[in-house]
Amino acid sequence: MKSSVIKALQNLSDKEGETFVKVFEHGSMSVEIYRPVNIDPQTPHMQDELYVIISGSGDFYLNGGVSSFQQGDVLFVPAFAEHRFVNFTNDFATWVIFYGPEGGEGKF
Repeated sequence: MKSSVIKALQNLSDKEGETFVKVFEHGSMSVEIYRPVNIDPQTPHMQDELYVIISGSGDFYLNGGVSSFQQGDVLFVPAFAEHRFVNFTNDFATWVIFYGPEGGEGKF
């Protein structure tokens, strides 16, 4: 399986009003591209996830803490954690990789 940022963003732009689109999946793993506009409305997810920042920068809220992020960073979020991107630039886009069993692979 293969995708590119250009192809994934084109697929997303074809889905007017959507902030994410699934690119592919295998077993418990799925890959999406995510590009919120102005506000990140996320709620906790049932699986562990990784974000690989494609473009942009901003701050990332995770369970009460905030850290900055920029292009090229990788962020881990355990299942059920409260999280969202805040104060992000207009060019922000990220890969989202969900994996593992519901409930996550362990406590962190």
